[in-house]
Amino acid sequence: MSSAAPGKSVLPGDPPGGRRATAVWSVGVAVYFVAVIFRTSLGVAGLDAADRFHVNASALSTFSILQLLVYAGMQIPVGLLVDRLGTKKVLGIGAVLFTAGQLGFALSPTYGTALASRALLGCGDAMTFISVLRLGTRWFPARRGPLVGQLAGLVGMAGNLVSTLVLARLLHGIGWTAAFAGSALAGVVVLVLLVLFLKDHPEGHEPEPVGHRGAAYVRRQIAASWREPGTRMGLWVHFTTQFPAMVFLLLWGMPFLVEAQGLSRGTAGGLLTLVVLSNMTVGLVYGQIIARHHGARLPLALGTVGATAALWAATLAYPAAHAPMWLLVVLCAVLGACGPASMIGFDFARPANPAERQGTASGITNMGGFVASMTTLLAVGVLLDATGDDYSVAFSSVFVLQALGVTQILRLRRRVARRERERLVAGRVEAVHVPA
Repeated sequence: MSSAAPGKSVLPGDPPGGRRATAVWSVGVAVYFVAVIFRTSLGVAGLDAADRFHVNASALSTFSILQLLVYAGMQIPVGLLVDRLGTKKVLGIGAVLFTAGQLGFALSPTYGTALASRALLGCGDAMTFISVLRLGTRWFPARRGPLVGQLAGLVGMAGNLVSTLVLARLLHGIGWTAAFAGSALAGVVVLVLLVLFLKDHPEGHEPEPVGHRGAAYVRRQIAASWREPGTRMGLWVHFTTQFPAMVFLLLWGMPFLVEAQGLSRGTAGGLLTLVVLSNMTVGLVYGQIIARHHGARLPLALGTVGATAALWAATLAYPAAHAPMWLLVVLCAVLGACGPASMIGFDFARPANPAERQGTASGITNMGGFVASMTTLLAVGVLLDATGDDYSVAFSSVFVLQALGVTQILRLRRRVARRERERLVAGRVEAVHVPA
């Protein structure tokens, strides 16, 4: 075996990357892009949904809670499915389910059928992001992992931007049914692209076959992933960083800005757009930093949590009836960093697990932020009803979950650092003994 040429950082066995990889990965990301449009479509239609189905704040929050409950509950099963069946099959099933869910939501005549449709949508949505992460690890060199992950998240936020800018206008222009049913066509388009062009891995990089894949295999996959401190760190980083922006964009941002801050829907929509644009910008920055400086992962994650908590505290505790516009702008800009910071969780879980456990480990990690988001969505809805729409009290629930997450991150940080040093030393020793 000949050694790599000087200056090359591609590891033996690493996927080649290149244009073909980018083209295939782009198809997978397009599926995720549409899933995010469907996921976040309720965020611009929350007030309309309350009027359409004649529900209060708690019942309205149930839409997003059920969707996220299904999403979070599906993460480990989906991770196992991706490891077993491959990306193409799982993404295809997901596209069928989230398209059916979006169409069902468009046509739902009652609150109950609309809930069922959002659950179906959440099930399909749950199959997309882990599949895209797996696709990236199969087609690009490991050193590209942080940047590829952040780019996937960036494209997802672009889907959120479509919801904020396009779907909101369609909703108020052509009506509920036409807007949601028309958007469902995007799901059909990406499903066709997936069937025609997506491939699980490049030639010569087929995963090693796994023998028995019954209940014992499932238990081994989950147990082995969970034993790794990096997987648990990934979960808690994702838990602590993602949910403030998710809750804001998915449901409660528009009501908070309109009802509590006295803004028009147009102005509130502009601030939601700012969150998305900030997310896309910060995602590129975080990806580049972590790709070059692996030690920056934890400071970036904790710094984002601290900044988010400080801005929320300043906004909720502002002495006047409404916070000034400059403070709301800064809050929304900082909330935009939550999504990129949550991606750092995968940068802890990815190197801690071998290729055959990447889907399972990513599923465990991805549960974190969605469990936190689901909990906060419920808490905000219940507290709004209990306090007569006091948003300051309701949004204070954010600080409780942030404190829990930071405590767990600090508890795990030394164990993770020690384990990563052990893997680094083992990798160097193995490289020394590889025959030339």
